[in-house]
Amino acid sequence: MKPIKATTHDTDALIELGRASVQIVHDLKNQVNGLKLYATFLRKRMEKSERPADELETINKIMAGLERAAADMTTLVRFGRPLELQPKPRLDLAALLAAATEGDFAPTPAGDDDSGDAYRGDFDAPVLSEALKNIHASARQLASKDAPPHVNLRRAETGTEAGAENGATPPSALIEWRGIRDAGGDEDVFNSFNGGAGLRLALAARVIHAHGGAVEQASDALRVRLPLRSDE
Repeated sequence: MKPIKATTHDTDALIELGRASVQIVHDLKNQVNGLKLYATFLRKRMEKSERPADELETINKIMAGLERAAADMTTLVRFGRPLELQPKPRLDLAALLAAATEGDFAPTPAGDDDSGDAYRGDFDAPVLSEALKNIHASARQLASKDAPPHVNLRRAETGTEAGAENGATPPSALIEWRGIRDAGGDEDVFNSFNGGAGLRLALAARVIHAHGGAVEQASDALRVRLPLRSDE
């Protein structure tokens, strides 16, 4: 399904529709969570009464579908509401990335700096970690079947490389997921809204932007750039 594209004359109507949809989805999410409780109750009863395997398999599939629907609805509600960050100072981006990629990335010192301070910045750890995790999950889906994407983190010192405006800027960190297939051709995967995965990528991009960073798609990579502290 193609995403709806706003035009000049219908922007206000789409905004109002979006607000209404978020509230409706919020209510639907609560109903789905209620159905999950009923399904859990039925599964426990069926397990105690030793029901046939195909019946248990069916209830498990129902629960899995409800969980996916609830997760997508939660993402949509979060995307439709203002993003309020609570950044903490001097957090280690390398450690956040290592946790978000679940072993697919191992932090290494930047140059001669082995103090662990090379990638310190002001981040909202839970929100940023979730965003990085969602980008990593999408990169794995876009990767070749033979190997997972290669996750790389490096530090950019100059304002030129960081896309500076009005001269020099603080250093930044560049995260790359390389080794993926064509990331969507002319369609920006960070703005495709293609299903639940596309919505999570769009929310991840919003989180990166809120941290003062940027996202980028290339033919063989996904990139995230985040500002670091300049006093390191």
